[in-house]
Amino acid sequence: MTAFLTFVLSNFSLSFLVIGLIAGAVCVWHGGEPRTKEMVADRFLWGFLLFTLGIAYLYNAVMHTVFAEMAAGFIGWANSPFQYEVGYASLGFGVVAILARKSIFEFRLAAILGPALFSWGAAGGHLYQMIAARNFAPGNAGVVFWTDIFIPVIGFVLLRLAYPDRGCCRGKTGSAE
Repeated sequence: MTAFLTFVLSNFSLSFLVIGLIAGAVCVWHGGEPRTKEMVADRFLWGFLLFTLGIAYLYNAVMHTVFAEMAAGFIGWANSPFQYEVGYASLGFGVVAILARKSIFEFRLAAILGPALFSWGAAGGHLYQMIAARNFAPGNAGVVFWTDIFIPVIGFVLLRLAYPDRGCCRGKTGSAE
């Protein structure tokens, strides 16, 4: 049981992705309205924003600020003021995602876009560390590397499925703005 809890807490991005998907499925199951593709995607997007981004980034904020030394060691780094910067950025991403879970398209897009750029940048940094410094610590080359790449993709796919009539350059009427 200890090994399982260690895995769940050490790989929180994957854990909160699973919890977010479960929450979305529960919302679909208990939803009273007709189950259209858009409604199903919207419920999964709600769970994704609340858990996969919102609560996960709040957890990350705590880990990088309150437990900065431990977080740095897990990544394979020495502790530095950078840990706090990551923590406070994570706090912002988490709060925005939680607020966006029941909001309009643009707010939900912003709640996914910020963490996506951060995660893809982090994945690039992890890859560089794997190549240049041979850093294969679990927090650098493990599950976190892959979730840094794929969680943003999942977010954008859910957003697109929930709002199929929204293109990158269209307003509500579908015309360029």
